[in-house]
Amino acid sequence: MRTGVYPGTFDPITLGHMDIIRRGAKLVDKLVIGVTTNASKSPMFTVEERLAMVRRETADLPGVEVVAFDSLLMDFAESMGAAIIVRGLRAVADFEYEYQMAGMNQQLNNRVETVFLMADVALQPIASRLVKEIALYGGAIDRFVPKRVVQEVVARVEKIGKKGS
Repeated sequence: MRTGVYPGTFDPITLGHMDIIRRGAKLVDKLVIGVTTNASKSPMFTVEERLAMVRRETADLPGVEVVAFDSLLMDFAESMGAAIIVRGLRAVADFEYEYQMAGMNQQLNNRVETVFLMADVALQPIASRLVKEIALYGGAIDRFVPKRVVQEVVARVEKIGKKGS
């Protein structure tokens, strides 16, 4: 069985993430969505909340498993028996970062390949960071995230307070 890993913070999961998940799942028998933390990001949702979100949004996709991890990606990939890491690319800036990361990952474990999927043109500008910023300023995010995620983000913004109010 060929296993792939698609890692990310998914804070929140976006339509862009869902596109990469659907397409990545076609490349492998099992796609493990690895929900992680990133020390350089300030999450809006806890790991548990993000796990629940991603599990709900991917529940209808065969061969997709969602798990949390807090380790080096290559150690996680190895523990999942993954042969590939799936990464989405939106723009040149993504490529530069991902290219460097893929090189470092190859140095750590050359048995796991990184596969890049170009974002759907209509979804290229979507980034979780921007979705949160739009929501915090009271903007509509329904074109960027799944419907139930809209509700969760709006509820969280109401709890923490909008900016610019």
